[in-house]
Amino acid sequence: MRSVIELLQEELHSLEASKTYKYEVPLQSAQDGVVRVKGKEVVMLASNNYLGLSNHPGIRKAAIRGLNTYGFGVASVRFICGTQDIHFSLEKKIARFLGVEDAILFSSCWGANEAFFASLTNDKLGYESYRDVLYSDRLNHASIIDGQRLCRAETTDKKIYRHADMDDLVRQLEEDRQKDYRLRIIASDGVFSMEGDLAPVDTLVEISRSFGALLFIDDSHGIGVCGKSGRGTPEAKGVHGMVDVLTGTLGKAIGGAAGGYIAGKRDLIAYMRQKARTYIFSNSLPPAIVFGASAAFDILLKNRTVVKRLRENTEYFRTRIASLGFTILKGDHPIVPIMLGDAAIAQEMSNALLKAGVYIKGLWYPVVPKGEARLRAQVSAALRRKDLDRALDAFETVGKTMKVIR
Repeated sequence: MRSVIELLQEELHSLEASKTYKYEVPLQSAQDGVVRVKGKEVVMLASNNYLGLSNHPGIRKAAIRGLNTYGFGVASVRFICGTQDIHFSLEKKIARFLGVEDAILFSSCWGANEAFFASLTNDKLGYESYRDVLYSDRLNHASIIDGQRLCRAETTDKKIYRHADMDDLVRQLEEDRQKDYRLRIIASDGVFSMEGDLAPVDTLVEISRSFGALLFIDDSHGIGVCGKSGRGTPEAKGVHGMVDVLTGTLGKAIGGAAGGYIAGKRDLIAYMRQKARTYIFSNSLPPAIVFGASAAFDILLKNRTVVKRLRENTEYFRTRIASLGFTILKGDHPIVPIMLGDAAIAQEMSNALLKAGVYIKGLWYPVVPKGEARLRAQVSAALRRKDLDRALDAFETVGKTMKVIR
């Protein structure tokens, strides 16, 4: 019998042989539009730093102020002695920004998503016997999938509808209309991170209300990015403040450090403070992160210039990369999937582009479906036009060398 280590070694060798082994390439600088890697400056096109706030001087100052005023960490969970007044202040700011009644902080959006599904469906809520049902978009993020896996099979039905296919969702809801479900929950990403497309949140609001379902949207790639003022996918779709449950992250556009949240009705948030295991048993967010995230929201509230610059950069890059002959998925989000098909080609092209001065990563199965390997470009407001042109020149040279484009 082979040992565990031998089995692991075989799997690692298999990943290397298929050129799907994931390598970590360390940065030698702060996250920004241009970063230092292996001693040279390269254009960053792989970061969730959409608004360029990860290294913003105002946010750095705020983080230092938080450290100096409130210390390095709280050394406790929230309900024991880990709540500082700044935690409540940030939660109120998030709720106002999203147009809802209240919000609750988590160490990550992953933790927020796990908390939401498990806390609701695994609690009897006064029922001796019950059954709930979840309707989930096929391309939802892994955190939603794993959160739903925590829901007990004996009390929760889990159904998947075709990606952004509202007819398929309605069909399933119609089939279940007469069933005596306690809770009906529709779950979707706001922006799908591998495709860069926006969920039809406006239609989802209508459908959820028609069928008496609770609508859950993870807007991690939407907050700070979508909508005229960066309030997310609901704003972009004209339903700001109308989604029942919003989750999101502070680790992407909103400063890029860490932290997540659930936002919605006041009673829902109060319930999560009592029941959510990833909230009750996890340390509070450190003061530096709380101050930095709060400063990021202030920047969005006071000036929309950064959101406008992100849109301009995105439109420019999308237009130019397509004109070079690359196949991209259409859209207007700064996530720009460059379709290559083969995982080995995606890995090879990523490595070649890094040598040419562009930091971008390849994605392949199981992150995306088989045969749909891609490079995922992520545009940032921190990029100057000359940075984008430098990246596009590298794409053209590498693409022609590898015969991906003519």
